[in-house]
Amino acid sequence: MLNSYSGWAAAATGFMLSNDLLIVVGALVGSSGAILSYIMCRAMNRNFISVIAGGFGTGGGAVVAKAEGAPAGEVTPITAAETAELLREARNVIIVPGYGMAVAQAQHTVFEITRVLREKGVNVRFGIHPVAGRMPGHMNVLLAEAKVPYDIVMEMDEINGDFPETDVSMVIRANDIVNPRPRRTPAAPSPACRCSRSGRRRLPSS
Repeated sequence: MLNSYSGWAAAATGFMLSNDLLIVVGALVGSSGAILSYIMCRAMNRNFISVIAGGFGTGGGAVVAKAEGAPAGEVTPITAAETAELLREARNVIIVPGYGMAVAQAQHTVFEITRVLREKGVNVRFGIHPVAGRMPGHMNVLLAEAKVPYDIVMEMDEINGDFPETDVSMVIRANDIVNPRPRRTPAAPSPACRCSRSGRRRLPSS
């Protein structure tokens, strides 16, 4: 929104100075920033007007009520060797990258894993949450930089229905975007993502 505001300020300055270039550029920056903010608010289940107003009317600071019932599934630690064995035996793999992958600059390593798996005939795809990373498109850019084929990089809505038939789902430093609670509770602190499924879950120990 700050980028959007700067654009509208530039457009207003253009009107004051009768400068058409400032008006056009400012309007482009302002509108694109507003559209980007709206997309992020939709992805995080937040009210756009409340975000602009600094959280007014959202009950900010309120503690989210404890989710009803215990989490489904079982969490079991897993070593790197066991992870490699699971991937070797899998036929369908979905990788869900997040901001932590960007910080670690691990996209190239992830691509190497993807390349080896695809050479063995494994169907590997990436599930991208709209606000994974710092902004929409952040993960797409990082994966493109690592030469990940564009046709296996899919948006969240495109790939969510395939999770029940997936052998292995790798969540790479993206725990916030696989939290389903914000879909039901707008006051929840994490973005909403539907790529969380019940069942047996195994987490790498390293």
